[in-house]
Amino acid sequence: MPIYEFSCDKCHKDSEILLRNSDWTGTECPHCGSTQLTKKFSMFAASTGASYGADCAGAPACGMNPSSCGGCCGGGPHSH
Repeated sequence: MPIYEFSCDKCHKDSEILLRNSDWTGTECPHCGSTQLTKKFSMFAASTGASYGADCAGAPACGMNPSSCGGCCGGGPHSH
């Protein structure tokens, strides 16, 4: 299911909402309950496979789990 980004016309807060299909009519703002949402244009990310830096020898120490990153690939910034 895709995640869509919306801006609420009533409370002016932004939200990411998981929807079953592209028909988001009647979707409620999670902050105030209003159905006056405007769909925002957003980018998407795709992964084509593992990409390790020069410091990595095989799989990273974090086990490809982004929440445990920091000790792999020399601790520097990287992506999975």
